[in-house]
Amino acid sequence: MASSITLSSSFLPSQLSNSSRVQFKPYSTSTFKLTSFATKIRASSTAFAETKPTEPVIVEKDVRSSKNILACPICYEPVNLIGATVLSVDSARGSSLQCSTCKKTYSGKETHLELTVASESKEYGDAMPLATEFFRTPFMSFLYERGWRQNFVWGGFPGPEKEFELMKDYLKPVLGGNILDASCGSGLFSRLFAKSGLFSLVTALDYSENMLQQCYEFIKQEENFPKENLILVRADIARLPFISGSLDAIHAGAAIHCWPSPSAAVAEVSRVLRPGGVFVATTYILDGHFSFIPFLKPISQRFAQVSGSNFFLSERELEDVCRACGLVDFTCTRNRRFVMFSATKPS
Repeated sequence: MASSITLSSSFLPSQLSNSSRVQFKPYSTSTFKLTSFATKIRASSTAFAETKPTEPVIVEKDVRSSKNILACPICYEPVNLIGATVLSVDSARGSSLQCSTCKKTYSGKETHLELTVASESKEYGDAMPLATEFFRTPFMSFLYERGWRQNFVWGGFPGPEKEFELMKDYLKPVLGGNILDASCGSGLFSRLFAKSGLFSLVTALDYSENMLQQCYEFIKQEENFPKENLILVRADIARLPFISGSLDAIHAGAAIHCWPSPSAAVAEVSRVLRPGGVFVATTYILDGHFSFIPFLKPISQRFAQVSGSNFFLSERELEDVCRACGLVDFTCTRNRRFVMFSATKPS
């Protein structure tokens, strides 16, 4: 989770034998029937998007990838589930994960799996930037979906539902696979992904314990929520606890401008994406008339050093970060300061 001064960003089933150690069972091949939407965002003084249904699209995807995607954030080797038959939203409490190589154990909390590097340490805790700590507070976590996120419309964000329809076009090549909702906040999009049925597994990841708690509370309030296809994970965006090349898609909503190091985070995104995997994200952007203000960039850079938030990047900077981290086919959709962009891991 991350922030800026005026804006914000928002982070197995198998049968148990006589052993308490669980091996993860892959999904079988599935066929998904989806409706795509031709979505157009108009740049105007009022942010809005039009969504028009097109012909139904049959997406046939061979989903054989195992749900065993979690890894130790230290050595990136697979972790084994201990103490539960199924790893889901409800089974995190009382479960633990042990690294198969360095043998470190990561505990399951009441609402999420704890997969930070400093997990289980008694005295030491990672010192995080002000922007990160701001969104770890209970007050900000409670407020995020109860007023804070609604203010994004002033910057051109069309709203969660319309953003979700727009991003589905970018995610078409990987529908049916697994998806990570990085810097998920209170799980606004994580829950939409899970309920849509478009993905075999959704991982909601954030560094804020309180944001994950809010996500858990929202899930409990919904009847018939598909909890078996969603897991909540606390981890650092710059140290993702996933096996290299194990993810089909990664989404980061209103987050990259607040990451302490966008290049370090996007490098991790590139590492954990499989070849052909898709990264799609939204953010506020700084270019156009703003790029001609000579003193604005140095001010934002100094602000980033102090707060840990990178304020706004330009469209060209976003493309450069993706390219530098090995992602290709950069494309984006703009509406005033809002941008949704996508890039792909080369096949």
